[in-house]
Amino acid sequence: MDIGSSIRAIRKRKHITIAQICEETGLSQGFLSQVETNKTSPSIATLESIARALKVPLAYLLLQKEDRMNIIRKDARAQTTSGPGRLKVEHLSRTDKVRTVIVEMPPGSSTGDEPHAHEGEEVHVVLKGRIYAEQGEDAAEFEEGDSFSWNACIPHLVRNIGNEIAVILISIFAESESSDYPQTLV
Repeated sequence: MDIGSSIRAIRKRKHITIAQICEETGLSQGFLSQVETNKTSPSIATLESIARALKVPLAYLLLQKEDRMNIIRKDARAQTTSGPGRLKVEHLSRTDKVRTVIVEMPPGSSTGDEPHAHEGEEVHVVLKGRIYAEQGEDAAEFEEGDSFSWNACIPHLVRNIGNEIAVILISIFAESESSDYPQTLV
């Protein structure tokens, strides 16, 4: 764990000196310097007093870097295409278990000729256009503002039934990394 670098980054961002932290916590400047350079590992009680002095939750100091806020700027989003309809997929976020994408479906396009299934659960929000979705024996039409969710292990299909591009925001929750993602994304 790189707790020391986190402490230093928070301290500098908040314009707090080592001396101020030491005054509040009772720690020596030498010890805190060693903590910040990861040369020594503080106890949980010490981390708790440092967190209090920095005015951050103790749990935040214990987070791995990959578990912290992940920022993807609009102009830096990855874009791919998916399925036989070459649907445009814009990747908004990605963690080990949750992916959020925006899918653009041209008029008449679909996620495939036949319903397909894959691991995970999905939540869909129609941002623009009209779509038809089916899963097993259930089917419905959706328009802007409508949403639906399903367990993706049941075969499903989505089709743009409107005369304009349909835009769908989709969050996909999966227990493990899907090797065929994004081909089986909606």
